[in-house]
Amino acid sequence: MPEIALPLLYAAGMIYRFDTFELDLAKLELRADDAVRPVEPQVFSLLALLVGNRERVVSRDEIIENVWDGRVVSDSAIDSRIKSARQALGDDGTTQRFIKTIHRKGFRFVADARVVGSGSVALAGAAEASAAPAGHGARPSIAVLPFRHVGVIGPYATLADALPHELISDLARLHWLFVTARESSFRLRGAEADPGEIGRLLDVHYYLAGSVEMIGNRLAVMVELIDTRDGGIVWAEHFAVGIQDVHQLREDIRAQTLAALEIRIPLHEASIARLSVSENLDAWSAYHRGLQHMYRFNRTDNAAALALFQQSIARDPGFARAHAGLSFVHFQSAFMHHTDDVAGEVALSRQFATRGLELDPIDPFVNFAMGRSFWLEGDLQSSLGWLERATTISPNYAQGIYARAWAESLAERSIESRKHVDLAMRLSPLDPLHYAMVGTRAFIHMMQGEDAEAADWAERAARAPGAHVLIAMIAIAAHALAGDTAKATAWAANVRARNPALGRNDFFRAFPMQSATMRARASKALATFEF
Repeated sequence: MPEIALPLLYAAGMIYRFDTFELDLAKLELRADDAVRPVEPQVFSLLALLVGNRERVVSRDEIIENVWDGRVVSDSAIDSRIKSARQALGDDGTTQRFIKTIHRKGFRFVADARVVGSGSVALAGAAEASAAPAGHGARPSIAVLPFRHVGVIGPYATLADALPHELISDLARLHWLFVTARESSFRLRGAEADPGEIGRLLDVHYYLAGSVEMIGNRLAVMVELIDTRDGGIVWAEHFAVGIQDVHQLREDIRAQTLAALEIRIPLHEASIARLSVSENLDAWSAYHRGLQHMYRFNRTDNAAALALFQQSIARDPGFARAHAGLSFVHFQSAFMHHTDDVAGEVALSRQFATRGLELDPIDPFVNFAMGRSFWLEGDLQSSLGWLERATTISPNYAQGIYARAWAESLAERSIESRKHVDLAMRLSPLDPLHYAMVGTRAFIHMMQGEDAEAADWAERAARAPGAHVLIAMIAIAAHALAGDTAKATAWAANVRARNPALGRNDFFRAFPMQSATMRARASKALATFEF
């Protein structure tokens, strides 16, 4: 058979099934009821192009580019191949049961087609290898596909493989996420299969795809996180730098992608879980619904998070992150003074963090929870030890980096604290705790005597969506120290309206600063407004 031009999907060796037909891209066969039906090479190429892009209209120009390698051909030549393709399928220009003509736009394959297997390049092993971990619903699963080249990118073509390979290695360090091995996901090089087919072939809930393009003397990379269950884009980001900054581009893509996945996948899973009946939730869905309530920092949502984490553990007692979630809930009860038994809540926070560590000592969220439990006792050195461990395990764990920065600021390590909180904000600009990161930056300026800057950052933090009442207390102190009595008075009224029981002792218990000087300054500022 002479060489023919086929879409890049060919490399994956997929087999499409529709009606009574199979289109085998590895063996170059069209089969009807398991019998090979002869077709001309260009007709087969045309069918492969249309079936592989069935979600959209394929233009005549695209057909020429793929079937005739861009050579000049007449419209009648295209029409002839379309007619032959229809005849091979028992279709015609009137019925158009498989190939529909879209007037003045092109053609579209309209029959229901799905990938059912693979030919000479076997993908079955990939599905088998990942079926057990991904299929039991214990944790989300993801594949990283090779990135596509857009145009000619010369010596930078290796980025299309190198970046996904590095991402796979980094993602494998996130123990809450099942990551398909490179040897399986890279078999889908150039694949244009729809997300559902990729999900079925690799048995994953999500996949990362991307493209690399050279625009003048700049490199542009697009990365997308896609849910295979509905084809929706969960997250996307565009990166562009001058070619001299290619190594910085690599680091930015790795850091921001990992940080985004730590936030986006849990939030997306939580939104899916909301659609389920509570009694039918599995452990993972219950955990993610709990996370959605946990970050709201109020009594009602904290109680809802507690119930959901308990439900998760009841369904899977060995689920380390659910134990860490319970630790966070009890931390929050003590931190926000939702109970008179603060010591009891601190003890429970430590107890559940300890259990999480017994189950998975290298989960960053579990180590984060343990670090926060020591924070409540004012033991900043122990807290920092655990938070540093969390960020060593997962260097791009934005919430861990933020918590570490907050503990560092309280421990008078302002230079390190500022570096880490700025990194956390850059890694996760849409984090549910972003307001707390901004509040940390305000606190750092307060510690350094930069009161005007502290007031500016504190105002931004306190006005941010979701900011809890203790952030407003930082705004009182910052504005008072900066000499803006009007704003300090306004935030004092805000705090009293939200929680009239809060006072200076609650502030210093939540923020156990080691600096006697800073403590005295903050105490005087709050006392001015009768806190």
